[in-house]
Formats: sequence, structure tokens, C-alpha cells
Amino acid sequence: MDYKIVVDSCCEIPADLKDDGRFEVVPLSLMVGDCEIVDDESFDQADFLRRVAESPECPHSACPSPAAYMEAYRTEADRVYVVTLSSKLSGSYNAAVLGAEMYKETYGEKDIYVVDSETASGGESQIMLKLMEYEAAGMTFAQITEKISVFRNKIHTYFVLDNLDAMIKNGRIRGIKAMVATTLNVKPILAGLKGSIIQKGQAIGMKKTLAKMVETIVAEVGELENKRIIITHCNALKRAEKVRDMLREKYKTCEYIIMDMRGVSSLYASDGGIIVTM
Repeated sequence: MDYKIVVDSCCEIPADLKDDGRFEVVPLSLMVGDCEIVDDESFDQADFLRRVAESPECPHSACPSPAAYMEAYRTEADRVYVVTLSSKLSGSYNAAVLGAEMYKETYGEKDIYVVDSETASGGESQIMLKLMEYEAAGMTFAQITEKISVFRNKIHTYFVLDNLDAMIKNGRIRGIKAMVATTLNVKPILAGLKGSIIQKGQAIGMKKTLAKMVETIVAEVGELENKRIIITHCNALKRAEKVRDMLREKYKTCEYIIMDMRGVSSLYASDGGIIVTM
């Protein structure tokens, strides 16, 4: 194995790659009341959402330790790429960087490159899959680290959530009119901007908001040909498929991947949330 890709558990991995030895997931931890849940392969989304619904406290997450990342770097692979969720949303990136420093101090030099995805969920998946493509193309480590930063900067992330409580109470978004969204069923259309979250618009009701999100994507992203569009959802497959079908009317030649969210994304997107990255 020439290379390894390490991701945190906010990254959604396509089903056909989950048993691929080139990947390792470093899990975050999720806290719901007094219950701590490790966001690993044992994560049960239905049980988690039930616990969140029953808990009077807002759930929150904790990033992996630098030591956990350091252990993930202990591999016979010559090159290690690391993809984390946005450093403006989590300490996962900083832990991954410190873990790389600890590894080199303990075991010696190794090619380790940590990517701040400046996004989350399917955005991390986009970077992970692109790293695989670059490796398959025979690029050098230096070429890949340069190109992946350029690719990262071109990723677009849009999302619509049914419930903003976890995002707001954990300080992940500010300036959103939460009370309006709660009392009038107004759903904001949110987007990523250099790792932070901004509001792009709003509509009344989930159906209209998803349609308006698609309109916003088409207006802002413009033409896309043969690109990969990843739609992740929290327990909302039919919504994800509807968004895919609306996007496909405009972007007919694109590849579409739909995935249910892991634990971290489920915590912040909440039941019914939809994220689109391209």
C-alpha cells in the first residue's frame, strides 16, 4: 500500500470503499446528556436521533485527540493524506496537525499532509475521492498536495436543515434569524464560505426551501460538466433523491452520490437535514 487516507468521522465514505484498507477513520465523540457515543462503525443513527429527541440538553461533539491521529499515521504506507472538517467548526484539524508533529518526533520523517477541508460531510468526501484520483493518475506527493488545495478551494457547499438548534447552541452558525425560522417555519438556505457558514436565502417550508436551494446552486455555480455531486442526508433519503432529481434536470452529465450521514453530521444537520457539495 503506497498511500493511506485518514479522515475524521464527519467524512461520509461511499459503501463500496468502507472496507478499503487505504482508509482509516478517526472518530469524534458525541455527547447527548450523560451519554457519550463514539462516532465509529458502531454508530446507530436511529438510536442517536431518539436520544437527541428525548434529551433536554443540546448534544455536542468532541474532536479526536492528537494521539489518536498519530496512531492512524503509523502505517507502512509511504504517503499519508489527512482530511478533516473545517477548522472553523472543529478542533479536528488542529489535532491532526499536532498528531503529525508528534508522529515525526517519535518515529521520524514521513510524508503526511493534512487538509483543512473548509467544509464538512460530503465536502470531505469530495476531497478524499479526488486524492484517490490523483494517486491513480500517478502524481507525486508534491503535485498532489498542491493540486488538492486548489481543488478544495473550488468546492461548493449548500445545505438546508429542519432544525438549527444544535448548530446555533454549539456556536457553529451566527447571524441566522433562528426565531423567525422556528416560529414561522422559515427555512434558511445555508452555504459554506472559507470554512464558515453564511445564509444565502430562505423560504417557507422544506419543499420550497429545497427547490430554492437548487435554484441558488444553478445561479451561483453555473455550468457543471461531468462533475461529482454528493448529497448527504440525515434520515431523509426521499428528500435527497428529490434534490438529486431537481439538480439532474440542469446537470445531466454529472455523477451523483447519495449517502446517509455519520454521527457528527447527524448531530449538527439534525433529523431531515440535507447537504449538497460539488
